[in-house]
Amino acid sequence: MDATSRIERALAAAVARAQGTDSGRGGPPRLAEALHYAVFPRGARIRPRLCLAVAMACGEDDPGLTDAAAASIELLHCASLVHDDLPCFDDADIRRGKPSVHKAFGEQIAVLAGDALIVLAFQTLAWAAAGAPQRLGILVDTVGRSVGMPRGITAGQAWECETEIDLAEYQQEKTGALFAAAAVAGAAAAGAVAEPWRLLGERLGAAYQVADDIRDVACAVEEIGKPVGQDQAHARPSAVARHGLDGAMRLLKELAEGAVASIPDCPGAVELRAHILSESQRLLPKQLAQRAA
Repeated sequence: MDATSRIERALAAAVARAQGTDSGRGGPPRLAEALHYAVFPRGARIRPRLCLAVAMACGEDDPGLTDAAAASIELLHCASLVHDDLPCFDDADIRRGKPSVHKAFGEQIAVLAGDALIVLAFQTLAWAAAGAPQRLGILVDTVGRSVGMPRGITAGQAWECETEIDLAEYQQEKTGALFAAAAVAGAAAAGAVAEPWRLLGERLGAAYQVADDIRDVACAVEEIGKPVGQDQAHARPSAVARHGLDGAMRLLKELAEGAVASIPDCPGAVELRAHILSESQRLLPKQLAQRAA
């Protein structure tokens, strides 16, 4: 089964379990519907794809646990998008080409849906770890660190509320934290020494954030499925504002090359390097990717 199919199957199973459809004991219908709406149809699934790629490069021996780790990362990402779009933050009307969750279901359900997805991420790990309980501790810690304080995505969001922001720290926490978790969790799920993989995730996260800054000024809404011009509208720090468009593109290239160079020794290193370079090229808008090439 290919990576995309594995990820979608794991996410569908997790959401169905949260909705109670697997047991016939459902919860509040609108919240159940909002959970599915927030996760499907799929986005790029870059983070869970990274998790699977690292696990496979490390010689995964428990695909079910790997799939759960990848799903947990994506559930947390989806939760962060639901909360990020709320009126108290970005007040975004569109996400993945459709109305954002708070527009479709109201603010109250959106807050609860984001909360429920966070909890579901940890439940998904617990459900899958019966065959390898010794790996659960590091997986839970890895995922927890990527979400909370002091350096998770919650901290990254909170920096937007401060008057002075360190751009590198803000981007590492807002975006890099989940990428780092994806890489570390992939190695941990495969039973490999996990912490050396953090640098790969951090560098990929930084690259993705720079690419997102570029897309915010160089893409149309139809191309990326969400509002553009948000960094300038909300006076947020961005690589384009700091370095200009050409400078941001050079920075993206440097970060992608640095990510490849940071891959630890592993059985599938060659294939993983090719995967990383291919994924980094896909981050740019099509017209800019051709220009960079």
